[in-house]
Amino acid sequence: MGLGNKFKEVKKAYAEANKLLGDLIKVTPSSKIVGDLAQFMVQNNLTRAEVEERADELSFPQSVVEFLQGYVGIPHGGFPEPFRSKVLKSLPRIEGRPGASLSPMDFKALEDKLRAAHGDDITPEDVMSAAMYPKVFQEFKEFTSNFGPVDCLSTRLFLDGPKIAEEFEVELERGKTLHIKALALGDLNKGGQREVFFELNGQLRSVLVKDTVAMKEMKFHPKAQKSIKGQVGAPMPGKVLEVKVKVGSKVEKGQPLCVLSAMKMETVVNSPVSGTVKAVHVEPEASLEGDDLILEIEE
Repeated sequence: MGLGNKFKEVKKAYAEANKLLGDLIKVTPSSKIVGDLAQFMVQNNLTRAEVEERADELSFPQSVVEFLQGYVGIPHGGFPEPFRSKVLKSLPRIEGRPGASLSPMDFKALEDKLRAAHGDDITPEDVMSAAMYPKVFQEFKEFTSNFGPVDCLSTRLFLDGPKIAEEFEVELERGKTLHIKALALGDLNKGGQREVFFELNGQLRSVLVKDTVAMKEMKFHPKAQKSIKGQVGAPMPGKVLEVKVKVGSKVEKGQPLCVLSAMKMETVVNSPVSGTVKAVHVEPEASLEGDDLILEIEE
């Protein structure tokens, strides 16, 4: 999120966010909802009073919006008003326990669907994961399809990668161990890739790997000018998941424009004004920093 140097501010904002949401009993997921709002406040330099005052125009994290809709139940003492109504506007609300109104889950149909999409190697744990966290499970399957059984790697190797000249072993299964030595990194090419040289069981190999950090540094993205209300900027760093409008689209104030995601925290960016979309500066999968220009709206 780029807020590592502002941890004290985040802690102070956590207390303010907690009051904004009605002094919640904090367990997972309510503690994360408060944390998402706190980070959002620090990222956008917002006080509790400013959040309350501008609640009808701010683009809050999706977890905060869904909490206010009632997706995780009704908190002890009820929802904070008028904050809830200002954030939700005309969005639907769930009254009572969310599970009571859920339709029955057909686990056999879900298992068949997963087998059709991912092959027959589907376990009961996969079915339960997909039932509870469909999006996360889909991302997990796509990741493992691209990168293989990364659970064989140590945590450090998975997160940071090997150092040059480092040798390590990867046990794929009992009796099947790969001996790997990292040798060198090539120069960055125009596609944002580097050739990585390594030894695999004594044989010289190389593979092209996308350098996401370098690509981010290479790309210049214009910033939204806060003095111009029709310029919509990213409320926090993240990846663009979905763009909901196009050039020429008529939009109303508060209408969803795009969805961002950062560290499992999704944010729906809403229109600050009514008007016509003049320009769109992002596309799905684009990585943005805070205040990067997303689109322009002409009133």
